[in-house]
Amino acid sequence: MSKVLIVDDEPHLRLLYETELRRAGFETMTACNAAQGLEFVETMKPDLVILDIRMAGMDGIEALQRILERDNTVPVVLNTAYSSYKDNYLTWAADAYVTKSSDVTELLDTVKDLVDARAAARN
Repeated sequence: MSKVLIVDDEPHLRLLYETELRRAGFETMTACNAAQGLEFVETMKPDLVILDIRMAGMDGIEALQRILERDNTVPVVLNTAYSSYKDNYLTWAADAYVTKSSDVTELLDTVKDLVDARAAARN
């Protein structure tokens, strides 16, 4: 079972994503800010990270850079309400970019595709 780390400062979104990902067969863990997310990347070794961009303290763009410095094989999905970040070259290092929505279909499909691709690359 693949482990997905959800890093978002909005509790209701963390719960929504956690519920839907578990329903889809993923093991989940959540972090309420980027610093906690980085700690979990180090200690829990997730198979994929869903990362919000706009968070208090360290933002998701800085967290993305730090994750990639530690382990550039972990797929990262940037998940934000602000589609304008897609034009920021600092976000291009992410494996995918999904605009937040109450319909989590695109996010789930993206996670499944990236996890499957990572598993295929290992074999």
